[in-house]
Amino acid sequence: MFYEKEGERVSLRIKAQPGASRSEFAGIYGEEALKVRIAAAAVEGAANKELVKFLSKAFKVPKSEIRFKSGETAKIKVVEFPYTEKFGEFLRELEMRNEE
Repeated sequence: MFYEKEGERVSLRIKAQPGASRSEFAGIYGEEALKVRIAAAAVEGAANKELVKFLSKAFKVPKSEIRFKSGETAKIKVVEFPYTEKFGEFLRELEMRNEE
């Protein structure tokens, strides 16, 4: 599973792919990570900053509430943020796509 809900917070395993033309979700990577294309190079933390900005916008979470639990310099990262209704909607949409 690519996410884990712990109380009011969620931990999300992300397979980051920097250098994309735009930031976007790109499906599930294996069974254990959410693949995210990042519109920034993996140079001096630029991709991590863009990832935080993208997640903040996608899930309606303040950027200051998104924290890296592990993998800041790795391709597989674990980020933690407050669970939001927008994230719940995202999960439901993913489940519906997987059932098709």
